Amino acid sequence: MCQPAPDGAAFRLLTTATLVFWDFDGVIKDSVQVKGEAFHELFAPFGGDLAARVLAHHEAHTGVSRFEKIPLYLQWADLTPDAPLVAAYCVRLGTLVKQRVIASRWVPGVEPYLRANADRQAFVLISATPQDELEEIVDALDLGACFSAIYGAPTPKADVVRRELQVRGVEPASAVVVGDSASDANAAMASGVPFLLRPTGYNEALQRQGHTVLSLDPGPA
Repeated sequence: MCQPAPDGAAFRLLTTATLVFWDFDGVIKDSVQVKGEAFHELFAPFGGDLAARVLAHHEAHTGVSRFEKIPLYLQWADLTPDAPLVAAYCVRLGTLVKQRVIASRWVPGVEPYLRANADRQAFVLISATPQDELEEIVDALDLGACFSAIYGAPTPKADVVRRELQVRGVEPASAVVVGDSASDANAAMASGVPFLLRPTGYNEALQRQGHTVLSLDPGPA
């Protein structure tokens, strides 16, 4: 049975979907800020101005994988982003962020919704977090049983949506993508799937575009 949540078109769209694609950071866990702090810490040795530039870019591109961000940031630091250096920085970032993400607060209402409805709807996790790290975080949070499939970077979100619709034989109108970034919205639009936006302080531009906004916050008990 669905958990109590605000009424409205967004909630009805979510609860009636056969297949739901969930982003993770900013949608399930309120972890965008802690990832930004980790990026800032990682590049702080190159100076405060560069670290601030890195943080601002991360916050403006929250759905983009570190595999794309770190080569750019290394270039800003006047380093050659060859494969070994990029890999080393990705590992260092992962070390900084994993426990912080696990410990970050849940987005209100999402955890109970996932646990209550996983047997009624098919939930697929799509994230820019590296695959191995994402699976470790899901295991640590005991969420594995909630998802029928888990996809992290480097698999593009749009490819996942397209593939899962085809494999499961689900029409786009019977699915929904729940996200907080342009990459989530674009993945939905590429397959004609409805998109539900979890509004945050990092996606005000998306909010102004008129996307349907979803909140599962049940409010005061």
